[in-house]
Amino acid sequence: MQKVFIDKPYSYVPPIRSEFMAKSLRWSGLFRRQLAKQHGVIDWECRNLDHLRESLKAGHGTMLTPNHPRTADPLVMSFVAQETPCLFYIMASWHLFHQGTLMRWILRTAGAFSVHREGLDRQAIDEAVNVLVEAKRPLLIFPEGTTSRTNDRLMALMEGPAFIARTAAKRRQEQGKVVVHPVAIRYLYQGNVEQACHKVLTSIEHKLTWRPNSQLPLVRRIITVGNALLTLKEMQYGLSHMEGKSLRQRQTQLVNHMLHPLETELLGGPRNDGIAIRIKNLRMKIFPQMIQEGLAKNERERFWQMIEDTYLAQQIDCYPENYLTEHPSVDRILETVEKFEEDLTDQARVHGKLKVVIDIDPAIEVSAKREKSAEGDPLINAIQSRLEAKLTSLQSESRLYEGK
Repeated sequence: MQKVFIDKPYSYVPPIRSEFMAKSLRWSGLFRRQLAKQHGVIDWECRNLDHLRESLKAGHGTMLTPNHPRTADPLVMSFVAQETPCLFYIMASWHLFHQGTLMRWILRTAGAFSVHREGLDRQAIDEAVNVLVEAKRPLLIFPEGTTSRTNDRLMALMEGPAFIARTAAKRRQEQGKVVVHPVAIRYLYQGNVEQACHKVLTSIEHKLTWRPNSQLPLVRRIITVGNALLTLKEMQYGLSHMEGKSLRQRQTQLVNHMLHPLETELLGGPRNDGIAIRIKNLRMKIFPQMIQEGLAKNERERFWQMIEDTYLAQQIDCYPENYLTEHPSVDRILETVEKFEEDLTDQARVHGKLKVVIDIDPAIEVSAKREKSAEGDPLINAIQSRLEAKLTSLQSESRLYEGK
């Protein structure tokens, strides 16, 4: 499990508001060097920036809502800031501010402020609303809430961004509009996918005590490894007789096996909401108890096990069914193998040769009122449908794998 959870009382981290420092950081080239070294992003293309420029010129309170397929996403948005040009305020998970004093300063200087994903964070919400009301910089929020590593699929979007946008729209009714620009981020791998995947798959097969299955066609090899990894998790949790069931059925059974007991203990009974909502509701109950002073060691360890189960449930949910077989692109293949490695070791090696395309969608004007009769949140539904359309269009730019 990656170090994305901090077991101590939350304290809000505000942004540094100096425009001079933010511009100096942007033009230093630091983000570009980090993208190349830590994420392998060596080329980029920003599209339809005029949509954003028009909103900024009109003085609208502006929110950007990109999809979140890789941990590089906040950094690649710096290309948008550079070419527009503008500065952002960014809502960022609290754990990112615990990577050392220098990284904390860089994040804050870039306009980032913390949000407590495992609780109700009134300070972060107020900050975000004020950013939109003042309309001095766009507000950047990733509505999926976490990284998916599936560039062609969206996870369920959180409703927080819509609440923030509507609250700001109410306060800005006399001053102007609040708008949302969905932003599609698409990564294109330009290297040799067989070589990249062979190294990772061989390493995983060795961990499974297998001889490398290099004689298998690449997609079949990936599916075989994935099936083995899922089967091991099923065995760990005492599940059997899964033959003949689809991937989605196996995922659902394993996730419910982990989450239903926690929901019964902490929430009064099993839930049937989306995985993201279920996990958030559980963590909001677990964390306040974890950070109590004087908590016995065995109780703390039990709460950590609960967090690990929610983390695994989230990982499992990020593997879409038929993701490789329905459209075996080079990028889907690489994403899947990277995710195997990341889920096993908490980090994925850098393969390099990535190009990123950032495509800005036209503005969605935010209403100050929510249509209560509508199914789901109308603004979130609009953001999701716009992002899905953009990602479907960009999918055609991803090379199909032509090997066996």
